[in-house]
Amino acid sequence: MSSSKSSLLSRRAALAAVFAVGLHCALAGRARAEVPAEAAAPVEAAAPVEWSSLSAEEQQALNRYGDRWSTLPADQQQRLVRGTRRWLAMSPEQRERARARFQRWKDLTPEQKELARKRWKRYRELTPDQQARVREGYHRFKKLTPEQRRRLRERWQNATPEERQRWLERRRQNRRP
Repeated sequence: MSSSKSSLLSRRAALAAVFAVGLHCALAGRARAEVPAEAAAPVEAAAPVEWSSLSAEEQQALNRYGDRWSTLPADQQQRLVRGTRRWLAMSPEQRERARARFQRWKDLTPEQKELARKRWKRYRELTPDQQARVREGYHRFKKLTPEQRRRLRERWQNATPEERQRWLERRRQNRRP
């Protein structure tokens, strides 16, 4: 494996570790919010999207599905339309970043993708306050210099589970008003 690919995987592993730490901080000692009864109610079936209702630009972006559009499940049609509209609303710079993120995703192993999906699902189950704390921790990590991030990753990776737990508890205590 090349040095740059190894470095990229190492960075991904470090970001995953930081995300896991933030997630653990957000979850530890916090009760989950109750799901309101109306949120637990069954969701209505998605309505199909007629091809003719799409703009010319949307049809062009979705042209690979044109022949079989009417055979796609309605929820898939709606997801594709939402994604297309987001794509069309992006600036060229935003599109380039999206392409780069997609390429990074394609380069992940199936195991890495599954781990990312599990972490995303767990993140989505957090309360908005917990999600905000995870994002805040991630942004703080990104503001560190590469050397500070390297030392922090090294410290975390070399710590025992007990040391990691004490570290997380100290961080939580320091954050309380």
